[in-house]
Amino acid sequence: MTETASPQYVWFPYAVPANKRIAQVYGWLFDHHGRVLIQETAGGWNLPGGSPEDFDESSEATLRREALEESQVEIDDLAYLGYESGSHENNAACTRYAGLIAGFRPRHADPDGGALHGRWLVPLDEACRLLGWGEAGTRQAAAAAAAAGSRWRLPVECPTAAAQHED
Repeated sequence: MTETASPQYVWFPYAVPANKRIAQVYGWLFDHHGRVLIQETAGGWNLPGGSPEDFDESSEATLRREALEESQVEIDDLAYLGYESGSHENNAACTRYAGLIAGFRPRHADPDGGALHGRWLVPLDEACRLLGWGEAGTRQAAAAAAAAGSRWRLPVECPTAAAQHED
């Protein structure tokens, strides 16, 4: 039996080099209580986000569109964090942002595939545990916490509300 090595991701806290294409855009989206939004999917957990479309004007536009489609969440403000790249991704970058949630719309199925994702607002450390992204995920979360604390003065280290399912 042959073993397949799982891809290794590396976090880069700076701009995507010009020679890399952006394959995905995801966001660590925070509410005013300092909790982060994660999606419950059929395969586990994820942050809101996805792949750029030709009509998206920017990475920020991709994230806003994907967050609205997948989790029906509106984003007030975004802060670029960096990107990760994996050994399997053929010179592609997966960008990450921190974002401030403006509000939620009523739930409906994602137009791309029809899934109805669960929406959970959880403390950042719980999001890291559920996502299971290892060192690259921990570094992203630290960058997101720094941005959320300094830019929006959010209580990320000690959220002011308990974890909850957002319906």
